[in-house]
Amino acid sequence: MPLSPLSNPVAEPPVASRAAVARTFSVAIAGSGGAGVMTAGTLLLDAAARAGLYGLMVRTSGPQIRGGEAAALLRLGPQPVATLDDRFDLLLAIDWQNLHRFADEIPLGATSLLVGDSDAGEAPEALRRSGAKLHALALKKTAKACGGAWVNMIALGLAGALAGLPAAALEAALRASWKRSAESLAPNLAALQQGVAMALGLPGERPAPLLPRTDAPAGRWLLSGNEAAGCGALRGGVRFVAAYPITPATELLEWMAPALTQVGGTLLQAEDELASVNMIIGASYGGVPSLTATAGPGLALMTEGIGLAVAAEVPIVVVDVMRGGPSTGIPAKSEQSDLSFAVDGLHGDAPRLVLAPNSIADCLAATEWAVQLAEALQAPAIVLSDQFMGQSRAVIDRPAQPGVPARRLTAPAATDGPAYQRYLDTPSGISPMAVPGTPGTVYTADGLEHSERGIPSSQAADHRKQLDKRQRKLDRHDYGARWADVEGDADLAVITFGSTTAAVREAVARAALQGVPLRLLSLRLLAPLRIEALTDALRGVRQVLVVEQNHGGQLLRYLRSRADLPGRASGLHRPGPLPLRPGELCAAFVDWAAAHAPQEATA
Repeated sequence: MPLSPLSNPVAEPPVASRAAVARTFSVAIAGSGGAGVMTAGTLLLDAAARAGLYGLMVRTSGPQIRGGEAAALLRLGPQPVATLDDRFDLLLAIDWQNLHRFADEIPLGATSLLVGDSDAGEAPEALRRSGAKLHALALKKTAKACGGAWVNMIALGLAGALAGLPAAALEAALRASWKRSAESLAPNLAALQQGVAMALGLPGERPAPLLPRTDAPAGRWLLSGNEAAGCGALRGGVRFVAAYPITPATELLEWMAPALTQVGGTLLQAEDELASVNMIIGASYGGVPSLTATAGPGLALMTEGIGLAVAAEVPIVVVDVMRGGPSTGIPAKSEQSDLSFAVDGLHGDAPRLVLAPNSIADCLAATEWAVQLAEALQAPAIVLSDQFMGQSRAVIDRPAQPGVPARRLTAPAATDGPAYQRYLDTPSGISPMAVPGTPGTVYTADGLEHSERGIPSSQAADHRKQLDKRQRKLDRHDYGARWADVEGDADLAVITFGSTTAAVREAVARAALQGVPLRLLSLRLLAPLRIEALTDALRGVRQVLVVEQNHGGQLLRYLRSRADLPGRASGLHRPGPLPLRPGELCAAFVDWAAAHAPQEATA
């Protein structure tokens, strides 16, 4: 059951549905390249955190990646926020240039406010027909009158005041981020205050503002999914990174470059993706936990190298920040369409680890776990993040302290006795891996099939033994409870993965308020699929619905190929760039549950 764009995006959801989560405030700040909308959005998120609130900021831009129209999409609230809402309370446009292209991404309703510059012409028809209340204000003239201040500071004050953020929090956020002269700060502080005054002077009804919190947990973090993944990699023990920049993974590399130097590590920008994956294989062979980050096109180029890591049993981590495909696709938009390639995209029988974080906070924990698993199992691990999480920023609670650093089973020096067997067929499938230079442990590691000593072999017995060994070490490992998040015990279950989890979780909560209980499974370890654990998690379930953001229902196909799902498993999916929203998912869940209600027993 593919999802289409919302057929009626301005319709108000049921009251019970809106009450499923705490009151939030959603704002979009939009404008052409150079207008500073991302800066205004980032400062607004910082100010919300200073007011004790949580928030999420999603970046969206046109197909040109750099320049052109852009928008910062924010949702603020008193509790952690991991998904956008069904519609926006405020769209503040610094200008209207090509803003109609975002009409589907910024749904408005009759209670929404639409604010734009009075000298920028008329708002696009696609936005005006939403029924939102339009206000034309002299944004740029006011900024100029403040001594040549930036117009995005007007936008910051206006949006922040409408959201209910104290002026002191807005000012503190601006002061903390200011890197220019003190003289240039003064007019921008004045512009901020003018924006606050404009908000307070708007006529008519306005969306209810949020109330600041004084009891928020201390030490919260504000970071993006890419930064979280980089932090998780460092916590896991990664000390070498080689990568080639690609949207939307580049920020992960930019964050790790200085961070690695603080822990004695190194980042090297390779000439392409083929070089980067081979470099990390070489570094890991030398005993250093290593990582690369890329997007779909780069992952495709790394295929042969990942296969080499499988055959040579060299641990590496590849973070794939998924984007719209195929080929160059839509670089700046999110989509979960690399799943099939990640779990099945290598030639030969090549078992590998595939993990998928399900929130910005989980990007840290899941990437740390991926490093630990790769090192412990001497296997490549692919982490499936995506543009939505990678380039979005969120206020999150302080993560738990790092776990045990990655530990690799290494070989001791052997100056006498039998020759070193690098690929010894052990019961666990894991063999001691020598660090180059360790006396008596010289071995060959390449892509050819080999004997237990590492000597190339085309013998059927050696091939079968090594295939069994490589599969066994992944299948027999104890992954604990982290393989998935399992919530609820209803007899109808929704399965999802990655960034869609947040929207699905909120939709499940809304459906429960409408008398439709659902069980939720968010898969974190996709390969190897924990079939027995999945069977246990679905015990008592009559029907399964698989939700994902891609065109072909890749997760549904994958699960059907590996496991016996209860009932007649069906899928609910839509490709990017439109995100899945809680309201449309809730409506789909309620309809699906009604269609699968137990039949009344007949006499």
